[in-house]
Amino acid sequence: MSSYRDQKRYLEALKKYERDFTRQEYDEFKMFIKRDKDDDEFDTVSMKRLKELHDKYNKPVDTSKYDKFFKKSSDDKPGN
Repeated sequence: MSSYRDQKRYLEALKKYERDFTRQEYDEFKMFIKRDKDDDEFDTVSMKRLKELHDKYNKPVDTSKYDKFFKKSSDDKPGN
């Protein structure tokens, strides 16, 4: 498992949500950043907490609502 790579990915994604954190979450995030700068691989408890923060703030975009803009209409006939 590439937990160090996941750690980097989670930290990078959370940087844009830094202003939305509570005070406790902000302090934890800063601690994670310091540990990452020391090239320290997180233990399971820290990695679990980092993943919880990531899941809380990083919501995937629902792209299904944009499908209607990109689908071809059925009344268009090729060749005309």
